[in-house]
Amino acid sequence: MEHKHKKDMSRYYKFALYLVIIILINVVGRTLFFRSDLTANSLYSLSPASKKVVGTLKEPLTINVFFTENLPAPYNNVERYLHDLLKEYELDANKHLSYRFYNVSAQEGDLSTDAEKNRKLAQSYGVYPVNVQRIERDEARMQRAYMGMVLIHGDMVEKLSKIDTTEGLEYRITHAIEKLNKKISAYLNLPQKIKVRLVLSSSISRIAGAIKLQGLDNLRSEVAAIIDKLQSKTYGKLEFTFTDPTTDPQAAAGLQKYDRFAIQWPQGKTPDGRVIEAGTATLALGMEYGDKSLEKSLLNRSMKLTGRGLEEQYSVPAKEELESFIKENIDNMIDINEDLGYLSSHDTRTLTPQLPPQLQAMQKPQEGELKKLNRLLSKEYTIKTVDMAKDEIPESIDTLIIAGAKTNFSDYQLLQIDQFLMKGKSLAIFVDAFREIQPQRQSYQFQQPMYLPLNTGLEKLLDHYGVKVNKSYLMDESCFVRRTREGEMKFYFVPIIKNKYINHDFAFMRNITELLAVKMSPLEIDEEKIKKNELQAKKVFSSTDKSWEMKGKITLIPPMIQPPTDEKERGSRALAYILSGDFPSFFADKEVPEKPGEDEDKEEAGEGKEGENEKETKPLVKESKIKTKKEIITKSRGGKIFLIGTSEMLSDSVLDDEGASPNAIFLLNMFDYLNDKEEIAVMRSKKQRFNPIKDTKPFTRFFVKALNIGGLTLGFILFGIIVYFNRKARKKTIRQMFQK
Repeated sequence: MEHKHKKDMSRYYKFALYLVIIILINVVGRTLFFRSDLTANSLYSLSPASKKVVGTLKEPLTINVFFTENLPAPYNNVERYLHDLLKEYELDANKHLSYRFYNVSAQEGDLSTDAEKNRKLAQSYGVYPVNVQRIERDEARMQRAYMGMVLIHGDMVEKLSKIDTTEGLEYRITHAIEKLNKKISAYLNLPQKIKVRLVLSSSISRIAGAIKLQGLDNLRSEVAAIIDKLQSKTYGKLEFTFTDPTTDPQAAAGLQKYDRFAIQWPQGKTPDGRVIEAGTATLALGMEYGDKSLEKSLLNRSMKLTGRGLEEQYSVPAKEELESFIKENIDNMIDINEDLGYLSSHDTRTLTPQLPPQLQAMQKPQEGELKKLNRLLSKEYTIKTVDMAKDEIPESIDTLIIAGAKTNFSDYQLLQIDQFLMKGKSLAIFVDAFREIQPQRQSYQFQQPMYLPLNTGLEKLLDHYGVKVNKSYLMDESCFVRRTREGEMKFYFVPIIKNKYINHDFAFMRNITELLAVKMSPLEIDEEKIKKNELQAKKVFSSTDKSWEMKGKITLIPPMIQPPTDEKERGSRALAYILSGDFPSFFADKEVPEKPGEDEDKEEAGEGKEGENEKETKPLVKESKIKTKKEIITKSRGGKIFLIGTSEMLSDSVLDDEGASPNAIFLLNMFDYLNDKEEIAVMRSKKQRFNPIKDTKPFTRFFVKALNIGGLTLGFILFGIIVYFNRKARKKTIRQMFQK
């Protein structure tokens, strides 16, 4: 009996032990756990970019989600997905992120006190209900529902007023958090301060009186006052330093990047007989952070007409100009720049500004305008138009888009583009090889458009860097096909870029499996120049092996285009390249072009008559004895060029309004990549699920169809035959056993 009692008690001991083990496993599982996302694009786990964004939070971030409960499908899935997604954000946010779901019902029927309070709270943040369709008792009816989110970070608020799909939801949330976090956490997380350096040689005082240069005495104190003023907005992350190369030669040894702003003068005398000793001086303002630096000359030169003729005039920038330079480039120094430059001069495609709905109907459509591109880019960036006919390229932008330029660039404008690249920035160049001239409409005959080769001057820069655009159009048998009752019509000049010919080595291209191109011109790389310049040239995508080039007489009328009979003319051709590295300046071994004056601009524009100009007496130009070194950067500190042989890739005909098509995803990803936001581009590509069927031969397609239709039936018949003979053999074996 005692043995039996002990045996019964051991069961309870084992049960208690198992219970304790289970409890301990659950306790450990709350802190030590893992998840595995087996989806192809990791759709249900945070991207590295999202983890990085929330992981750098240093101030509390609150997320309020306003969602109506018991919504019909598919909106109920959105709420569940949002719960899981915000939980992932919270786990990676180092306790700096909290979220709360508010049950909100639209103002229909009786409302509970809490629901009414939540509704007013949502509307105070600008979140309002939207209409959703609900099917009840075989009847469709509309329901008002709240599906919004508000993110609060310090004094800043960002909202997502409509969350009706899981597509791209992580990207939208991360982008909103990033916008709020950049200005605060970016400064708080800086491991070092941003140096603002004033380089002022005291030797310049020798000639200041002779060249009537004023403002030097107060320059140092003015810059210091600007830095003190900006310290509160940058959380004390600015540091002002002053260097005098004349009295501190050791400090001057580390300022080679300021050498291009140096001036030199020979020995001379002032009008009152005082001797001016020969010398050199530097007057510049720089910003430095890590490996990045930005410099600006503080010696403005201009030509002024005086009684003695044209004379050089010198001046120091005003305090407002200095403050503007520092403020605009602080974000640029620490890589939180959200500006994107777009060249609006030189007859480029028009980036149509967004107008209020009531004014859009009044807007006259313009040829080549890019409404959809502007709408998509405006969600991510502040677009700054650059008119090089009037102004220089702003320092505050990191990427400049040149889309379909058709007029010539002057040497000085090419210098601005070259020096923009030399500063380690990026160019996105969409080159049109031809200008399309439409014929005048005549009722009695049909005339084709004329295609004249374009040469704007950009070709010189690109050829110097090692790449050129062919004066031809690419045709491809893998192209857009229009199917009608009469048959098929192939548009060979609208090639379809297949997955096989897309470079997936770029992380932002991995989920892009097909692209549509229009009026493409192939690119060629000069391998010797690329190797000599120590650059990297990576092909982004190319045409299929069945493509060819149309040269000489161009016609883009589909029935008149015939594929070549000679197979040697066919072959894959590069259509887009990204060049990166330390680019050599095109003007390094050339005379630096001067900025044209107002008179030169008028002369170039053809103002005035030749006879009158000959009669007029030209003013005497007084040559200055002050000489400057080449004020150019001869080699870039890194940089990227994206080049493609068409601007049609930006047109409204190949983009969608939502930015979800492969073409739109590709362009947005590429601009992010050029703007040093590749991680964000990779996260955007997660929602790209367009997976076209692979091209197969006719025999393969016939075999697959036959297998799908008759394979299952034949399989069941074969399985039945095997079972039948297996049972027959088993019966025979049993019969033999009993006979023995």
